[in-house]
Order: sequence, then structure tokens, then C-alpha cells
Amino acid sequence: MASAEDLRRIALGLPGTIEAPHVDRAAFKVKRIYATMLPGAGSANLKFTPDEQSFKVMLAPELFRPLDNAWGKQGWTELTLAPASEDDLRAALEMAWAHAVAKTPKR
Repeated sequence: MASAEDLRRIALGLPGTIEAPHVDRAAFKVKRIYATMLPGAGSANLKFTPDEQSFKVMLAPELFRPLDNAWGKQGWTELTLAPASEDDLRAALEMAWAHAVAKTPKR
């Protein structure tokens, strides 16, 4: 069973990650935000590619669902923490982190 504390610990353990406020959420970012977490919500939003999102949702619908908005169409995916194992959480965060590391910030 994964928790918000697990998410924070794992995310901050990924090279270059910092935590910063983002609207009403905590954001985890390197060059770009790759995960956000609303305090007390029991879930996090992670940035995948649309193909990765489809695969995650198909593979584990009890853990993953696309955000129901334009962000979801871009790959942003909600991860429900309680049914996730620490390994599920780590794999998802590492996948999202890898995209954020590869991005070059727009100017």
C-alpha cells in the first residue's frame, strides 16, 4: 500500500528532483513537472505519453485513470495510491521522471 509519504520519498530520491508548490498541489519536477499531489487526496497525477497512459490504464485500471480533461489527452494520468505497491509507485514515477529529464524548457 503506497502513501503520500512514499511518493514524496521516491520522487525526491530521483536525480535532480525538487518539490515546489503548484497552485494547490505539491509538484515534483526536474526540468519540467512530472508529478503533482494534492495533500490528503490519496492520489497523484503523473505525466506519461498518451501511449504509456493507455497501456497503464489497460494493465492496471484499479491504479490508473486518465485525467478527464485536456491534460488527460496529453498523457496526464491519476494514480490512486492506496491500492498501489511501492514498486508500482516507483515504476510510474521513474517513467514520468524520465520524460521530464529529457525535456528542454521552452523559452
